[in-house]
Amino acid sequence: MKVLVPVKRVIDYNVKVRVRPDGTGVDLANVKMSMNPFDEIAVEEAIRLKEKGAAEEIVAVSIGVRQAQETLRTALAMGADRAILIVATDDVHQDIEPLAVAKLLAKVVEAEKPGLVIMGKQAIDNDMNATGQMLAAILGWPQATFAGEVTIEGDHALVTREVDGGLQTIRVRLPAVVTADLRLNEPRYASLPNIMKAKKKPLEEKTPADFGVDVSPRLTVLKTREPEGRKAGIKVKSVDELVEKLKEAGVI
Repeated sequence: MKVLVPVKRVIDYNVKVRVRPDGTGVDLANVKMSMNPFDEIAVEEAIRLKEKGAAEEIVAVSIGVRQAQETLRTALAMGADRAILIVATDDVHQDIEPLAVAKLLAKVVEAEKPGLVIMGKQAIDNDMNATGQMLAAILGWPQATFAGEVTIEGDHALVTREVDGGLQTIRVRLPAVVTADLRLNEPRYASLPNIMKAKKKPLEEKTPADFGVDVSPRLTVLKTREPEGRKAGIKVKSVDELVEKLKEAGVI
């Protein structure tokens, strides 16, 4: 079985994000970029499936700027076999919207014919949490979101996912789309020898035009601003004063 793993280049989760002075977006100047953490978990799960003999080939794919090559090389160093980069924009500040990403991924799926698409449940830069669901809808495939455990059983996948009431285990027929949650696994670090080997692994470049997909933005960002700082708390001397303050704040 072939496994397709979409990965996204985002601001490193350790970096404190700054808004540009004109409010037009996030400042990316001299900012460390890395693979989206949820996607990193998806790559790790694909590698584990291969190590168990449930998968034969892992293909990583990224959509965005040409600099996403670095993100794909990270996936290759972790254990992916080859990579596909779809250069959809030259502007690092332009975020390709989920619907356009889903349409492009659907075209890649048609060409690659994987038995499983496993991806992060969301990207930490826009928190859309929509691409996996849109991809499944376009393909007409079963989907299992927020996966905390994945087991391949023949032509089905057994997926345990987190829901409000606890854990839910579902069985989906392959091919399917699975989105990874944080508790699915702990991603491995790429060793130096694997990093060197990754440089020789195939990385194919494509454009949206190759697939006949329009990635023009449908949304317009009107304003970006940092959240307001938290106000300092106060101490009260009695329960009555506490109740009064809560009433003033509109809590009760």
